[in-house]
Amino acid sequence: MLRSAVIVILIWLGAGVACAQTPPASRFDGWASAIVAADWRTSRGDPIQAFDNARRDLTSGFLAAGFSRSDMYDATLRPDVTPVVSAADAVQGMRSATLRATRGCFLYFTSHGGPQGLVFGPDRILSPTSVVTLVRDWCSDRPTVVVISACYSGIFVDSLAAPNRMIMTAARRDRSSFGCSEDATYPYFDACVISTLPTASDFIALAHATRACVKAREEAEGLSPASEPQVSIGANMQLLLPTLRFNRPPG
Repeated sequence: MLRSAVIVILIWLGAGVACAQTPPASRFDGWASAIVAADWRTSRGDPIQAFDNARRDLTSGFLAAGFSRSDMYDATLRPDVTPVVSAADAVQGMRSATLRATRGCFLYFTSHGGPQGLVFGPDRILSPTSVVTLVRDWCSDRPTVVVISACYSGIFVDSLAAPNRMIMTAARRDRSSFGCSEDATYPYFDACVISTLPTASDFIALAHATRACVKAREEAEGLSPASEPQVSIGANMQLLLPTLRFNRPPG
């Protein structure tokens, strides 16, 4: 009898240890995600790596934060790599991800931008109307986070704003962002997302930390006028986002 009781206790303790060592499930299970570097040139047309560097390290960072590789699409639209991904290919890749994973949407674009829209490949500009049409098609009324890292990207905020969406942009609608030169590792906004993501608890914390990081860097380098990254958080997302905490390694 005593021997049986000891065995039961040992089994129970072993199960407790196993449970303690099992990493928690991600809050983003079932979320589709996409990270796209949509340009590869300076304003003069010279090739740069900043957007592709950002795509690579943003992908790693958000995978570590809890997004699934199987439900994530990432691509570069530069034409000098193999395989070449066209703008149409990228749109289809993002759509496919959102068809597979239907609990939520996370979309991140890094590129050049202007008052008319976002550069998306060699010869395409996505206007605010085009982007909101795509996001509505892909994500419908699911919880959705859209990040647009580009000059003048604030032009997208009003058209994308909705109760089920959070929008982050690298600049306000009438401002440039910085960090798209030949010697830049990342655009400044992307660099701040990458550097603050490992310690941010959720998307709201990430947005505030990124804005503070961009402001500090621009002030330190005397860059003017300030880019003033924008954030819009819909009413439903104000309540939901604090519950969607990023994964963190056990410490």
